[in-house]
Parts: sequence; C-alpha cells; structure tokens
Amino acid sequence: MRSLTEQDIRNSFVNCSKGEAKRLAVPRDLAERPWDHLDFLGWRDPGAPDRSYLVTEREGELVGVTLRFPAVQRGFLHRSMCSVCLTTHTGGGVSLMTARKAGTAGREGNSVGLYMCTDLACSLYLRGRKAPESGVRIEESLTLDDQIDRARGNLSAFLDKLYA
Repeated sequence: MRSLTEQDIRNSFVNCSKGEAKRLAVPRDLAERPWDHLDFLGWRDPGAPDRSYLVTEREGELVGVTLRFPAVQRGFLHRSMCSVCLTTHTGGGVSLMTARKAGTAGREGNSVGLYMCTDLACSLYLRGRKAPESGVRIEESLTLDDQIDRARGNLSAFLDKLYA
C-alpha cells in the first residue's frame, strides 16, 4: 500500500459524513507505518473503544470505512478465525466488525459485517511480522503471495457489500 497523509485518510471515508470524517482520530504515527507490508491501514479509535477504521485502495481509489465492534469480548479459551487473513486468535482477538453501508442504504440504517482481527493487523499476521497471542498461524500450502491475494479478495468482497 502507498503511504497516506491525514488528509488522504479523511477524504477517503464512504460510510460517514464529512463532519464525522473530520472529527475522527487519525493515527499520529503515519510516517512510521510499514506501508510496504500493508494491504490496508487499520486502527482503533483510542477515544471510543467500540470503533475502528480501515482505509484501503479499491479500483485505484482510496476507500475509508468506519467500523464498530462489540465491547464485550469472548473468554480466553474461545478461538475465532479472522475472515480476511484466516488467522486464529483466542479471546477477543477476533471481533464482528460492522459498517454502515455507503449512500442511501447506510443513511437508512443498513449495515454489513465481517469477522476481523480486532487489532486490524491482518497484513502483518500474514507476512509473519506480527504473531497472534496464541503464537500460532495455521500452516498452509498456499504461497505467501496467494495468501495475500486471498486476503485482499476477502476484504474486497466485504467492501463490495458496502455498495450493494
């Protein structure tokens, strides 16, 4: 992914108002992000524990999405799998992220959801740059490039639902 500026990020959101995009908390460490290893930029809102944000490229354009997830986390022994990168986590490592749909459907209250890594570090788990708390990723016969393509496809399918 190419590096982004705060203005790039704020201008990319498709499922919130311009005023909401102007007020949301953008990460302050954009210059230190490992852009070459990211398929999307994802972060949690430090001021709102049930909110996260995701920005990615879709058909040559930046698309930003506001996400919500439940504050209640599962027990430590419970395992869940991320629908994007297929990393398994214990406890609250995976959450159902919901997003208002774009346009009229979103204004009418319609939303879509996806189970994702709660810390939104899917790209780093895939590339082995971050290990899940359980310390294990399922071994696959797919190459890393194929796994990255699959994760991008999974995320793209979710984004498609925002516009449907």
